[in-house]
Amino acid sequence: MTADIRISLLGKLVNHEEAQKLLKEKRNEYFFETIKPHFQEAYLKDGWIIEKEFKNSIKVKKPKSFDVAFEDEVWSLFALMGYRFLNRDRKFNLPYDKSEISLTKQIDVFAKDDETILIIECKSSETNTRGDFKKDLESYQGIMDGLRKSLQHLFPNEKLKFKFILATRNLSISDEDLERLKNIGGLHLNDENIEYFFELYSQIGQASRYQFLGNIFDGQDIPQMENKVPAVRGKMGGHTYYSFSIEPEKLLKIGYVLHRNRANVNMMPTYQRLIKKSRLKSVEDFIENNNGYFPNSIVISVDAKNCQFDRADTQVKSTISDVGILHLPKKYKSAYIIDGQHRLYGYSNTSYKDTNTIPVVAFVNLSREEQVKLFMQINENQKAVSKDLKETLKADLLWTSERYDEQIDALTSRIAITLGESRNSPLYGKINIGQDKAELTIQNIKLALKRSKFIGKVSKNKIEELGLVYNGNLDFTFDWLKNFFIKSLDYLASNIEEDWKSDKSLIVSNNGIYGIILILSDVLYHLKQKDIIEIKANNINTVVSEILTYIDPIINYIKTIDFEEYESLKKAYGAGGQTKFWRVFQEKIRETHQNFNPEGLDEYLKKQEREYNDKAFSIIREIETHFKKDFRLKLEEHFGKKWFEKGVPPKIADKAIVDALTKNRSLEDDEEEVEHWDCLTIIAYREIALKNWQTIFEKEYTKPGEEKISGGKEEKTKWMVKLEHLRNQNVHSYYVKEEELSFLEELNDWLIKKELKNKFQK
Repeated sequence: MTADIRISLLGKLVNHEEAQKLLKEKRNEYFFETIKPHFQEAYLKDGWIIEKEFKNSIKVKKPKSFDVAFEDEVWSLFALMGYRFLNRDRKFNLPYDKSEISLTKQIDVFAKDDETILIIECKSSETNTRGDFKKDLESYQGIMDGLRKSLQHLFPNEKLKFKFILATRNLSISDEDLERLKNIGGLHLNDENIEYFFELYSQIGQASRYQFLGNIFDGQDIPQMENKVPAVRGKMGGHTYYSFSIEPEKLLKIGYVLHRNRANVNMMPTYQRLIKKSRLKSVEDFIENNNGYFPNSIVISVDAKNCQFDRADTQVKSTISDVGILHLPKKYKSAYIIDGQHRLYGYSNTSYKDTNTIPVVAFVNLSREEQVKLFMQINENQKAVSKDLKETLKADLLWTSERYDEQIDALTSRIAITLGESRNSPLYGKINIGQDKAELTIQNIKLALKRSKFIGKVSKNKIEELGLVYNGNLDFTFDWLKNFFIKSLDYLASNIEEDWKSDKSLIVSNNGIYGIILILSDVLYHLKQKDIIEIKANNINTVVSEILTYIDPIINYIKTIDFEEYESLKKAYGAGGQTKFWRVFQEKIRETHQNFNPEGLDEYLKKQEREYNDKAFSIIREIETHFKKDFRLKLEEHFGKKWFEKGVPPKIADKAIVDALTKNRSLEDDEEEVEHWDCLTIIAYREIALKNWQTIFEKEYTKPGEEKISGGKEEKTKWMVKLEHLRNQNVHSYYVKEEELSFLEELNDWLIKKELKNKFQK
C-alpha cells in the first residue's frame, strides 16, 4: 500500500470526537440540506420535503432509504460504544489485492478502537423474510486475507484483533450461511443483538463495549491486562472459591452479563435481569457524590480449566483457607457476573472505577445449572426477579435433573422459548419470554404440550407412558418437536396471514395456540393409528406433508368465520376457553375427515348441546316473563283502563280470549285459571309492538345496532321472529347452536340485565 493510498483511506475515517458530531445526522431518519430557493422545484420532484423556509434559503429533508437507515443505525451503535475511528460515509473502499490496487471492497461500516478492527456488512429488509447470503459470503471468502493485510498496512505497529460481522435486519439466516460465515471467521449480528446493545449502552454507556467485545472475541486474550490479585482460597458447598478485591475497571474487562432476551437465544446462562437505568443512576450517585461503597461481594464464575494460584509462604495453620496470588484469565468473557451487576456497572461511569476496589467471590467453572441455582438462591426473596423470568430458568436448571417430571418441565419450557426466539418460527416475538412482553405465555404452551400426546406421562421417578415423540431422550424430543412445530405453524401462518398478523387474532392467542398444539397431537396420533406415518422413522418433512390436509379445514374455518362466532370464541376464557378452541378445531376437521374421531369429542359436543339448551330455554322463559310484564305496563300507561281493547290488535285479542277459555275449561282447580293476557305468544307481542310502534315501543324495543336499518318497524322487530322460532323448538329433540345461544345472550344482556342499550336508551 502506497503512502498516498494510506493517507487517502485515513482521510475517509473520522475520529471519536468527529464521530460524536456526526451522530445526530446518522441517527436521524432524514437527510437534510439547505438550498437556494431556485432549486426548490427540482428538489421537491426528487422526493425532498420542505422542513423550514428562511429569507434567502430553504431547509429540506428526505427520508433515508431502508438500507441506508440501517447502515447508519449500526454505525451509530459503534460510535456510541466508543470506537475511536469509523468510516465517514459509504465511500470507504478497502483494497484487497496488492498486485492490483484498484480492486477494492466497499465497506458499509468500519470501526476501530485500541484493540480491535471491525468490518461490518449490513443487509436489511423492510419485512421479516428469509435471507440468502451465499453470494455475498462467498465473495468475502476470496478477499478476506487481502482485506486483513490492507488493514495491517493502514495501521502498522499495532496488534489489532480483526472481526468480520454480518449485520441484518428482518432477515433470518440459514444454517448453511452460518457455516459460510464461520468459515471466514465472521459472526452474525441480528436485530435483537443490535437492539440489545443499544439498550445496554443506554444503561451503562461505553462500558457496553466490554460486553460487546466479550461477545465477539469470546475466550481470546486481552492485550496488556494485569491479571494478578491477592486472594483467599476456601471451600464452600463442595466448590473451591476465591475471595479478593479488584478494581472495577479490570473486572469490567473480563466480566460478562447475559440478560434474558431474544438477543441471547444461543448464549447461556441467560438468567440476569437487564440493568435498570434508574437503579444504576442511584448507584452511580451513591458512589460518586456520597463516597458510598458496597461491602457485600460480587459473585462471579471464572471460566477457566484451572486458575493459577500462587500460595503465599506465610499461612495461618489453624484454618483450612489459604492466601496467595490468584491469576485471573486475561481473556474476554471469562467471568460471568452471577450477582452484583448494578454494583459493578455503577462504577463504570465514575471517577472511582480504577481507584477503588470491590469485594468479589469467585467460583471456578461452575456449570450453568449451578450458576442458575446460585442466582436463584441469592435472589429467591427479591421481587425484582419476575415470575416470567423464573419460568425461563427451568429450561436450564432442570434439563439435567434426575427427576423425570422436572426434565419434562425443562423440555416444555425450552420448546416454548425456542418458538418465541427463533427467527425461523412463525411465533417469533409473539411469546412473553423473560423481559420480552408479548401476547402468548410460556405457561400456556407448556400446559398444552403436557396435555398433548407428544410427551406421554411421567412421574417423579418413572416414565409412565411414552409419548408420540418423547422416548426418554430430551435432546431428540426437543429437536423433533421444535422442527415439527416450526414447519406446521409456518404452513398455517402463511395461509391465514391476515388473522396471524392481527392484534385480535384467534389463532395467535393463548387459547388458539393451545388448541393448535393439541390438534397437531391429535392428528399425528390419528395418522399413526392408521399406519400412515411412523413418527420416529419418517422424515419430519414427510410427517408434516401428511398433516396438511387436516390443517386445511382449520384454515378455511378461520377465513370464513362470521362475527358472532368470532366473538363467541374470543369471549371464551380460562380452562373452558382452551378446551372450546381445541374441540371446535377437532369438529371442523371431522367435517372434512369423517374417520377422524378423537377421544372425548362426541361426549363434549353432547354436553355442550345440553348446556346450550338449558341456558337458551332459561333465557327465553325470562324474556317471555319480561314481555308479559313490560308490554302490559306500557299499554296501561298509554291507554289507561282500556289498554287491552285499544292496544292489542283485534285478531290477537280474539285469539287470546279463545285460548284462555279453552284452557280454563279443562281445568278442575279454579286457582289455576289463566287470563287472556297469559295466552300471548312472542309473535303476538310483536304484533302489539307493530301496532303501537312509534308511540310506545320503538325506543325500548329497537335492538341495539339496528336503529338505522332500512325496512322500518317490520325489519326492526324481526329479532322477535327468530326468538319465536327458537321458542317453538322441542327442548328434547332440538339442539341450540352456539350462534343461537349468543343471540339469546345478547337479548338477555339488553332486555333483562340492561347491560346493552340502543341509542334511544342512552
